[in-house]
Amino acid sequence: MRRKKAPGYFAREWIVYLVLAVGFAAVSLKLVWFQVFQASALEAKGIERRTVDQSLLPDRGTIYDAQGHVLAQSMPVKEVYADPKSLNELIAKGQYTKMTQEEISLKLAGILQQSAPDILAKLSKDQLWVSLAHQVDIHKSEEIMQLKIPGIGLREEAKRVYPMDALAASVLGIVNASGHGVEGVEAAYDKTLFGQTGFASEEQDTGSRSIVDATHQDDPAQAGNNLSLTLDSTIQYLLEQQLDDLAKTTKAKSVTILAMDPKTGKILGLGSRPTFNPNDYAKVAPEERRNRAISMAYEPGSTFKIITGSAALEEGAVSPDEKFADPGYYQVGPRRITNWDSDQNSHGKLTFTQGMELSSNVVLAQVGQKLGMKPFYTYLKAFGFGAKTGVDLAGEESGLLVPIEKAREIELATMSFGQANLVTPIQMLTAISAVANGGTLYKPYIVDKVTTLDGKLVSQTKPEAIRQVISKATATEMTGILEKVVDEGTGHSVAIPGVKVAAKTGTSQKVDPKTGQYSKTDFIASFTAYAPADDPKIALLIVIDSPQGESHQGGVLGAPRAKAILEGALQYYGIPVAKDTESIVVPVRSDAPVRPMPKTVVPERQPLKGEAVVPDLIGMTMRQAGETLGKLELHFNFTGQGLVQSQNPAAGKVVAKGTLVDVKFASLGQSP
Repeated sequence: MRRKKAPGYFAREWIVYLVLAVGFAAVSLKLVWFQVFQASALEAKGIERRTVDQSLLPDRGTIYDAQGHVLAQSMPVKEVYADPKSLNELIAKGQYTKMTQEEISLKLAGILQQSAPDILAKLSKDQLWVSLAHQVDIHKSEEIMQLKIPGIGLREEAKRVYPMDALAASVLGIVNASGHGVEGVEAAYDKTLFGQTGFASEEQDTGSRSIVDATHQDDPAQAGNNLSLTLDSTIQYLLEQQLDDLAKTTKAKSVTILAMDPKTGKILGLGSRPTFNPNDYAKVAPEERRNRAISMAYEPGSTFKIITGSAALEEGAVSPDEKFADPGYYQVGPRRITNWDSDQNSHGKLTFTQGMELSSNVVLAQVGQKLGMKPFYTYLKAFGFGAKTGVDLAGEESGLLVPIEKAREIELATMSFGQANLVTPIQMLTAISAVANGGTLYKPYIVDKVTTLDGKLVSQTKPEAIRQVISKATATEMTGILEKVVDEGTGHSVAIPGVKVAAKTGTSQKVDPKTGQYSKTDFIASFTAYAPADDPKIALLIVIDSPQGESHQGGVLGAPRAKAILEGALQYYGIPVAKDTESIVVPVRSDAPVRPMPKTVVPERQPLKGEAVVPDLIGMTMRQAGETLGKLELHFNFTGQGLVQSQNPAAGKVVAKGTLVDVKFASLGQSP
């Protein structure tokens, strides 16, 4: 039999039913309230705040020079975007009445410095998302957010900044809008600098700022690593000064200068004119951004005689004192080879050394023939010509050699003094450095080390010896000959008292593209030097393409500039004289000039964040001044040689970090 339920059971059951009914009614009323009465307000809030999945760009690594100065860094900026479809629906329904579409366009155009019609066209699109502007600085983006326009939001971006503007621009290269390097070091080390992209759900709050919701983050971005270059800003400034001067005085098509440590392959400085400012690279043509030091293919002219002569000495084909006939011309089949001064001089008999001193094409053509075709090509390739050096910069070319199977006696003769074959400046200086360092060809490089964001070492570049090209004895012999080029020959303008300098001039005719023949009016002037010759710290190459004016000779145009760079660099390295120069102690006279010394600085006021007090540099050497300013994150422009005699701004001034300080040097007793 079924048991009867107790009377209290029914009361409890009805209570449960009643509670459920009340709850259901409350939920239903709430839904009606939201979906009917509050629909418009919620829709507006939905536009102002929505969650979207997006890629997170990593922080790109910083690039430093050898002294630790910042050459390239990334700064946080914003992308401004809009949701035109939803914004226009709110305006149409009367739920947003502060501004019309046209008024919004005018407001945004004024802040973003864009065309109001262009912005209006974007806001008129029937789309949920459209980009209005990239790389907007923080202040402007905050100004936009203060307008509190529904559907206008921000996304994180980064802008690449180059604090020293055009300094070493062709070395550094550029970064495109997507944050990737496309030229120079920025391109060659893009993977290292870029880091790893992350992925996250980002909550955009258009009423104030964009906020990343960490609870939705799937994979955080990993910052890129930093690069420290071998390039030294002090050496680079010395190069840049001479580049500016040569470009101005010669009106050349282009000017290129590069400096290298011949014992390691480290690139100490590199630049060319015309140049550009990577902070505003879009204003210049790609040709002006070209790194000519690694991509310019040219006939080197007489600087190449160093290579021919070294090969011939190594093979025993000639000796330094061997004599050659030089009546001013040399007949090879139907072709007559002449010297640069054949219209002025007939030298008669010249030794090989004298032929190098006077830059005789006639002598070197005979040297090449004595060396022979196959050995000549063996040394061409051993010195690295016809192939890329492998320098860690984007855009390197390999030059061009006449194929050996097509080379005739006339090609052998002209190649011997630097015509017919095409080389790049980096190839040429790398080969000359092999002679300077004792015969070893090193792979050139510009990145010294890679470090993490917090300074931990990731990798360190070590000098890489490719091969021994010539013996140390031959290299020493050729260096001695190149010293005589300076002491007694065409390179005399680069002579530095107390320092042994090895050098060679070069002037090559360019091919006229209209006739296919060598031009009588268009030349490439070049000059190479290294010092101290017996223990070189720096090797230079200057290439001047199509100089205009009275002279087109490499010795006339290049030697004085090379001297200025070498003097400044050697002083910077603390090498005022060669090691074997006799030291003479001279008693100090009572009227002798006294070296000024830096004084204690009293700042005009307390510096704020991002500011620095200009130090007193008076009496400092170039190296001391560069290091002092570098530690304070101040840039510098050096002129003259010796010790600091004047500076601007004056010591004690409070300036923003990154300010350029003009520093003038002069020898004791001389006015700056």
